[in-house]
Parts: sequence; C-alpha cells; structure tokens
Amino acid sequence: MNCAMIVSNLSYSYPGAAPVFRDLNFKLHSKETLGVVGPNGTGKTTLLLLLSGLLKGTGSIQVGSTVLDEKTAKKIRQKMSFVFQNPDDQLFMPTVYEDIAFGLDFLGHTKAAVANLVDEALRKVGMRGFEERSSHHLSLGQKKRICLAAALARNSDIMLFDEPTNELDPGGRREFIALMKSIQVSKLVVSHDLNMIAEVSDRVMVLNKGGMVEIGETTRVLTNRALMEDNRLEVPSSLMP
Repeated sequence: MNCAMIVSNLSYSYPGAAPVFRDLNFKLHSKETLGVVGPNGTGKTTLLLLLSGLLKGTGSIQVGSTVLDEKTAKKIRQKMSFVFQNPDDQLFMPTVYEDIAFGLDFLGHTKAAVANLVDEALRKVGMRGFEERSSHHLSLGQKKRICLAAALARNSDIMLFDEPTNELDPGGRREFIALMKSIQVSKLVVSHDLNMIAEVSDRVMVLNKGGMVEIGETTRVLTNRALMEDNRLEVPSSLMP
C-alpha cells in the first residue's frame, strides 16, 4: 500500500518538560483516514504541529518522497492542510472569499484560477453565496466549513484535523462528518469524539505515555475494552453491542 506519510523515530519535548514523544513510528497510507486518540496531555495536537512543520522535533517525517527539513518545509506545507480546532485561529481576513483565497497566489495561481478554486471549495462545503460575508459573523458550524473550504482550495494531498467536531451542535456535527467522509485525500484526525472517529477512520492510533500504545483497524482498536480503559478512554457507544 502506498504511503502518504512515514514518521520514523519522532521525538519532541517542550522546554523543561518530560518528553511528549519518544521514538514515535507510524505510517499514513494513501487516501486513508487515520484517527488519533488518547487521554488529555498525550500530545495529540503537538503531533499535528510537528507533522505540519510548525514545531521541530527529532527523527524523520517523510511526505511522499520528500523528507521534512528546513529546506523542504515550504514544499511540504504546499502538500498539506491543517484545519484548526478553533476556526478563529484560522480566519482573519475581512471576507470569506479572502479567507479561502489567502496564500493561493503564492502557490502560483492566477487571479482567475484563485477565483475558480474558491468557488469550487465553497460548492463542496455548501457555502456558495457567502463570499462577501465576514467569517467572524458566521455560526461556529459555518466557520468550520469555511476552514475546510480553505483547506480544500489548496488541493492538498494530506489534511490534518484537530478536534473537528468540537462544540458543534448535533446537526452541524453530522454535516461536518459527512463533508469529511466525502474528501478523498489522506487524512489524520485528532479527536476526543470517539463516535466520530469510529465513523470516519480506516485505522486508529492510540497515544499515551510518550508514544503509540496501539494502531490498527478502527473497530478492533476501539472495541478493545481493556485497551480503552487502560488509556482513560471508553468504547464508543456506536460500537457497543
């Protein structure tokens, strides 16, 4: 199976703190969704920051055939999109259009091409007609869809999601899950919403105590009651008999 990303011996510590990761190894397969779960404080968000090059650890992160380093970081970021937990950390332009278009010109797109990319991304998330609205005046669910549209407009090979369903109402949660499932790229999804992880993930990785405790097929991992309890997690209600 082709790999979108290979992580080898990844280690990271915040200054003055115990290691977050010690020699973490895993692969993200092409077009798969890998869910990442674990108790609070196990470095799930830190992992996303490391994978996207926003933090620098030791070890190796390979995206496609390119190893992440100072020289390749820009190239790799062009292949990867990060959907933040809090949309307000990602949306800062005056209009929805500008939020989605931000940075696309630096990727070499013409003004007309940017307009087409923005329009297509808005179509995919069901937000056409919002181009001139202010992102900050939208509902949380709408903001999250705009963040997703911004990621889609980049035509990335890999998408990283940090708590994508956090604080959404049931309707907004269902809509966002459906959008995530419709995206045919490699995805790594960090979340405490284990029912969502069970629905969208092909495989699940459990993090705890500085490393990976388990990785494998979603149902097998999430229905292992002893594994879940040992790592302060619960079997998702959607997978209970």
